[in-house]
Amino acid sequence: MNIEFAPRSIPLERRLQTAAVVQWVYSFLALAQTCIIIYIGLLFTRFWIISVLYGVWWFLDWDTPSKGGRRSQLLRRSVVWRYVRDYFPVKLIKTADLDPGQNYIVGFHPHGILVAGAFTNFCTEATGFQELFPGITPYLLMLPLWFRAPFFRDYIMSGGLIPSDKDSASYLLKSKEGGNAIVIAVGGAPESLDARPGAFSILLKNRKGFIRLAMQHGASLVPCFSFGENELFDQVENPKGTWLRAIQERLQKIMGVALPLFHARGVFQYSFGLLPYRKPINTIVGKPIKLKKNHNPSEEEVDRMHGVYIEELCKLFEEHKTKYNVPADRHLTFI
Repeated sequence: MNIEFAPRSIPLERRLQTAAVVQWVYSFLALAQTCIIIYIGLLFTRFWIISVLYGVWWFLDWDTPSKGGRRSQLLRRSVVWRYVRDYFPVKLIKTADLDPGQNYIVGFHPHGILVAGAFTNFCTEATGFQELFPGITPYLLMLPLWFRAPFFRDYIMSGGLIPSDKDSASYLLKSKEGGNAIVIAVGGAPESLDARPGAFSILLKNRKGFIRLAMQHGASLVPCFSFGENELFDQVENPKGTWLRAIQERLQKIMGVALPLFHARGVFQYSFGLLPYRKPINTIVGKPIKLKKNHNPSEEEVDRMHGVYIEELCKLFEEHKTKYNVPADRHLTFI
């Protein structure tokens, strides 16, 4: 294999962008494991008191992730995220205003490999979320597993991440003051197994829990499509029916985490590695679908609203796809 090395004359700005993305990828793939090792390792050193004191704090703070978390505007506004934004670059596009007196469930599609668009747009202020949607506070849902990692839980909460369970979402959607936007990557980890350049497969056919949740709380549904999300990484071929896909799906059911075999570029060369390609991400936030509060919606009512949501998502995709170099004959496929 011929290796294409990065030229020496790369501007400092681009080097800083790459460095910022290196730390982001590391945070996504290995920071939780590193924090667990540090926590346990400190117990066997003269600094054991740090882990003990943190353990006490952890016990007292156990329910915080499920009650809105603990965000830090200092971290969300860090210059590091502006470098991450410019690496791709990432843009957040508004198509309609969101009333700060209402609560929302934002369906983010597609999941992609590392959910780069969702993180950059909703866990940082790099793309200007607060300026575009004044009075709205976004919360991105993440697997509850990651909130059990010491130190790491505090880091992800500071960005506005909360556990992806019903109780955590309901806590915010119950707010009578409004202004909360729960962002759900609806396809979740399983959808990442189909994330590759040129793919427009959306795992949504049997994903109706977020619809029911919105109806129970009278929250508006907001479809959101992120063009370019699937272009960031290549993935080893794993079509349905192959042994690789069977193993991946089995591990996903056991662990709750998908393990796509992805690759893209490296730090000093462009031929292989785990850094994403420099491909633009354009995240379009659609118009809200208003719902009447219904504490106990029937299956028929949920199915009907699910159909409305799919229709609005398709409309959003079709209206914007040609702006982002998607061929006119390409359409969303729901699985």
